[in-house]
Amino acid sequence: MIDKELFKLLGNNKKYIFFVVFLMILGLLFNIGITASICGGIYILYQNLELINFLYVALGLLISIVGRLIITISTGKIKDKLGRDVKKEIRDKAYKKILSLGTRSQGDIKIAGLSQICIEGVEQLDLYYSTYLPQFFYSMLAPIILFIVNVFISWQVSLVLLCCVPLIPISIIAVSKYAKKVFAKYRGKYISMGDSFLDCIQGLKELKIYKADGIYSQKMHDKSEEFRKITMKVLIMQLASTTIMDLVAFCGAGVGIGLTIYLVVNTHLNPILGLFLILIAVEFFLPLRALGSAFHVAMNGVSAGKKLSELLGIDDVKWGKEQVDSTKITIKDVSYKYSDSNSLTLKHINMEFEPGKFTGIVGPSGCGKSTIVSLITGENIVTNGEILIGNKPIFTYSRNSYYSKIVLVSSSTYIFNDTIRNNFLIANEDVSDDEIIEAIKKVNLEKILTGNGLENVINEDSTNISGGERQRLALAINLIRPKEIYIFDEATSNIDVESEAIIMENILEISKKHSVILISHRLENVKNADKIYYLEFGEILESGTHQELMKLNGEYSKLYLTQKELENGYKFTDEEGKYAN
Repeated sequence: MIDKELFKLLGNNKKYIFFVVFLMILGLLFNIGITASICGGIYILYQNLELINFLYVALGLLISIVGRLIITISTGKIKDKLGRDVKKEIRDKAYKKILSLGTRSQGDIKIAGLSQICIEGVEQLDLYYSTYLPQFFYSMLAPIILFIVNVFISWQVSLVLLCCVPLIPISIIAVSKYAKKVFAKYRGKYISMGDSFLDCIQGLKELKIYKADGIYSQKMHDKSEEFRKITMKVLIMQLASTTIMDLVAFCGAGVGIGLTIYLVVNTHLNPILGLFLILIAVEFFLPLRALGSAFHVAMNGVSAGKKLSELLGIDDVKWGKEQVDSTKITIKDVSYKYSDSNSLTLKHINMEFEPGKFTGIVGPSGCGKSTIVSLITGENIVTNGEILIGNKPIFTYSRNSYYSKIVLVSSSTYIFNDTIRNNFLIANEDVSDDEIIEAIKKVNLEKILTGNGLENVINEDSTNISGGERQRLALAINLIRPKEIYIFDEATSNIDVESEAIIMENILEISKKHSVILISHRLENVKNADKIYYLEFGEILESGTHQELMKLNGEYSKLYLTQKELENGYKFTDEEGKYAN
């Protein structure tokens, strides 16, 4: 089983496979030498020849054994180097691919699946390259070499053994169609179980709060059971294929041995040569038998490699080389549809974001607000229409040049499991401690400096700070490297009133000097915007300033008044200790 796509991934490492095959062939020749030396020694003892002849045979045996030992060690070292180099290069390719995709998604591959592909999947490919491929090529050549050696002793036995050899690959092919389906399901179930497990672990707090942990525990049990069943099918298939190959190998060797005995008894075939044929008969089948044993390695490797090829096959966004000389963003008649959706998410969107202006994008959940952000940042590519920076399409410019002008702060901005200082250094490696502390003070977050100051470590998933503190910290990190365009995508969602007020105060301050695009579920936050776009069902229904939109008495006005009514309709009373209308 040779997969052309996976073979191409080897690059310059292909040479090591051929080195290994060459050494394996040399090892076969030394094995033949060992067998010939043993038969020669028996012949000398049988014929009572001079001792000097036995010494020659012993010397030949010693050379063959030492040579075989050296070949075995050398083969192992080259396989090890092949495996290490392949793993390093393929992981490097995968990592560079992820980097080249930038903010784009990795197709249908989820984070857990991506980790499995780049870690365990590459390990499976290592076995495919270092174990299966050399054995495959060696298995094709070894029977031919043995036939050439033995044909001068007995063409009948050699021909029978050579004809029996193809029965092993035929048996492999017979189960390969079924095996491909099984291994494809096996890899899919494995990745799916990993995705579900990660999802449950990350959402464990919510599952406990809503008492849904039992339900999801059962779901995990079901997925584990599915994986167990598919694993059993894989093991059954491997056991069945191994049994079939053993039967073929033993029967083929038995036929060759039986024919050899017949020729020794009924013809003039020398018994010592007959012994050599009997001992060497097994060698005809061992290479293909080993290949069959490595078949499941190949299937695992190919299955993992397909997922890796899927990742590497995602088209890169081709950015240009021009430098951004204008920060005016124009969305011109843009429509967009997600690959797994049957309908358009955005329909004929036209927007302008002027330099130094504060622009708000609002609307009900699911109306396409965040999709617009993903198009502006290059995470997704428009289906129809174009996005212009200045007067040129976005991908005309260098990605580094464009990203040096723009920053995105969202409710899901990632804070790394590292010190506070190092999280700031990611954004600006030249920032001083004083500048970091000043940025932290701007968002009223001095509390997180208690203890070791900037050496305090933010836990994984920011579990040691609140949601509001996390989003304020994300804002502070972006403040220490000023950009010309700030995009805030629901940066004030799911946080307390105090944090929201602090973040909005900083956003309004930023809007005095920089371009700001604010996406918010709360319309009160965009009241001061120079322009507001109101979306519904992927279309712009209304646009203008807050005052202009309120005068229209349209959907924006209705939503704004509804929100104000809800916000003002509930007051907290200390006396009663509860919310009252």
